[in-house]
Amino acid sequence: MKKNQPKQLTLLLSLFALLSVFYFTTGFTVVGHRGDPINAPEETFQSFDTAFSEGANYVELDLHRSQDGVLVISHDRNLQRVTGQGVIVSQMPFGQLQKLHSANGEPIHSLDELFAHYQNQPNTKFLLETKKTKSGNPKDMEALITAAVKKYHMENRVMIHSFSLESLRQMQTLLPNVPRIFIVGSLKRINFDALQYVTGINISSELVTPQLVDQLHYLGKQVYIWDEMTEKQQSWNKIVNLPIDGVVTNYPAVGASYQQSKDDARIRNIDEAVTLVSNHRVPTYENPYRTELTQAPLKPFQIVKATQVVNLGAQTYYQIGENRFVSADALNNADDLLYNINYLNKTLRLKPETSMQVAYHSPLYPQQTSGLIFPNQNYRIQAVRRIANTLWFKLASGWIQGDKVLVDFNNQGHNNDFALNLFLHEHNDQRPNNVDLLASLPSLTHLKVSTAKKQSTVSQQLTSFCPTSQMSTILYPLTTNLNIKG
Repeated sequence: MKKNQPKQLTLLLSLFALLSVFYFTTGFTVVGHRGDPINAPEETFQSFDTAFSEGANYVELDLHRSQDGVLVISHDRNLQRVTGQGVIVSQMPFGQLQKLHSANGEPIHSLDELFAHYQNQPNTKFLLETKKTKSGNPKDMEALITAAVKKYHMENRVMIHSFSLESLRQMQTLLPNVPRIFIVGSLKRINFDALQYVTGINISSELVTPQLVDQLHYLGKQVYIWDEMTEKQQSWNKIVNLPIDGVVTNYPAVGASYQQSKDDARIRNIDEAVTLVSNHRVPTYENPYRTELTQAPLKPFQIVKATQVVNLGAQTYYQIGENRFVSADALNNADDLLYNINYLNKTLRLKPETSMQVAYHSPLYPQQTSGLIFPNQNYRIQAVRRIANTLWFKLASGWIQGDKVLVDFNNQGHNNDFALNLFLHEHNDQRPNNVDLLASLPSLTHLKVSTAKKQSTVSQQLTSFCPTSQMSTILYPLTTNLNIKG
């Protein structure tokens, strides 16, 4: 390798990071690390079967070469840890190795035995790791893998990964259509030499970042995550937020549950400044799939950057930071803050001609009902959501669309001048018309508003925007001294 290539790659990836990258996946591949080593002895058929039954798409296994040229399934070259016998795989013929047993009584298996055992189970797939010495031994491992794969017609059911770039280079020649994944524990190993031979990178969870995933995707490489045997299930809570292609995990059941959640989600990238228009703080979450994992609450009127939208069933979440998500129900474009904030803590009632209405759980999915709103009763607005040119108001019983109600701005005269200017400066197409003005108009006639030609009264200005007959349903937002809770 050329010495300056890692630096060149870093510079290139930095340039890619400046571009808008829209490539990402929702679901991902779950690979059971050595099967399910938590619930069964590693790399046994029992361990593999358990992982597959829990939802793993692949199981991962390690290969060494026996003295007589058989590929043996074992992570360690010394079988002491798994069999209790201090035997070196490369120093013993396979016939002798078969006499050694794992804790569940299964003998040590060969790759050929594995393929024969699962040959008629087409949904079982395998990630094979080539175990090579620093000097590249055994030299014939790749040829032995190729022979076994072709013998059992497993070309579409295997992937190869390795710490050895030379091993993957050979596999590119021998089995060019089989995915080849380079295992790295250091960013220095990701360079042009590596990328030309592989289809993906398997990187330590301690090194992966959203930016690195985007950069590798831009280069056309898949991204898998691996962890040490000390992996904790909690690591999933952050990994699941990344647009990764797969995870090699000791907890395939946990991985499969998150995989299903992401498969069910609709995810898209955005770049928008948003703010919470509510009279109380709202919880935020480490990820949108497990809302018991909370982060610091989001305060009203705090402007944050939303980078992703996650739609899950009848709920939408915005990502507003690394591993921080919030319900989008009361989040509005920050540019509309002054217009939307005026409704908080105001009272509303149903329009006179409107019968009893249902309130909804979410303004973004007005299907699931959460309560009832009755005529001739006043309700206080707790939160606001503007969707296109439509306003939604959050009441104690749920959300209601603004065109069903009249908002009462009575007794707010000391702030009328500011609010009226907001109203008059809002674009005609965006100015709602669902607020009762009649009670406010008498107290507003003294206010002067400048025009290009003359000074006119507020009533004259309002008349220029709408007929007098519609005055009672013209939107007239007024700010108030808000009582922010929490």
